[in-house]
Amino acid sequence: MMFASPVRFHPDVEVKEPNEAETVESLKQVFDTILETTAREYGHSVRSVHAKAHAILQGELSISDDLTPEVAQGMFARPGKHKLLMRISTNAGDILPDAISLPRGIALKVLGVEGERLPGAEGTTQDFVMVNGPVFQTRTAEQFLGNLKLLARTTDRLEGTKEALSSVLRGVNTALEAVGIESPKIQALGGAPNVDPLGETYHSVTPFRFGDYIAKFCLAPISPGLTALTGNKIDARGREDAIRETVRDEMRGNRGRWEFRVQLCRDLEKQPVEDPTVNVNGGAKPGRWAAQK
Repeated sequence: MMFASPVRFHPDVEVKEPNEAETVESLKQVFDTILETTAREYGHSVRSVHAKAHAILQGELSISDDLTPEVAQGMFARPGKHKLLMRISTNAGDILPDAISLPRGIALKVLGVEGERLPGAEGTTQDFVMVNGPVFQTRTAEQFLGNLKLLARTTDRLEGTKEALSSVLRGVNTALEAVGIESPKIQALGGAPNVDPLGETYHSVTPFRFGDYIAKFCLAPISPGLTALTGNKIDARGREDAIRETVRDEMRGNRGRWEFRVQLCRDLEKQPVEDPTVNVNGGAKPGRWAAQK
């Protein structure tokens, strides 16, 4: 199959929305509100999103030596191996019982990455943040701000109500999926399936500059022990930390293998930079990595 040439990065591929700077400042204020609310409740600070961690895995990223020039960009330009850490989490800003099922997240911290850095950036790490869904819940930052304000008003309140609502929304989400409809908004409000995070594929959702080009990323499980877990539901009834307990048991003494995939932008109309609600499948594979607990 012949592919179109990847679109080269240029500042003009980004189109700023009216009042985008003001929207960003408002987002910061809402995140601060979530931080202040949870700090008062817990007596210490936690993250404003993905506050609850389920596992920290350590591993090694292997960068292939046969990548095409368009994929061999940035940290992937040099074959080799890097130590890394992976954090598995759930996306809420408060630490909730696992019976409230929300989208899962993965954060990768790749160590020992040399090269030119952004102004003001220090160190030799490269971070990637992904969630277990290919699209974002809203098209614009302003729309996301509206959703975030709603979530901020429910931060660390009414856990019992949230559990009941989550159960109802899971049913709604299942019904929608049965007719081929996916609703990231319903999943973000508690309707996500309560799946085993080790079997999930994780996506950057939004595009990023990728050396000379533009790309989205994803991380997919490839070892049989992980792919066997894809779609498995975790029964969290009466178990506040069911996900942590499950991942700990599954990874005890085991190793898993994932594939880091890159999807280059080749058509700005079909792969719009400014619309993260568009899903286009596919991607090259510049790296593999194995991890253990």
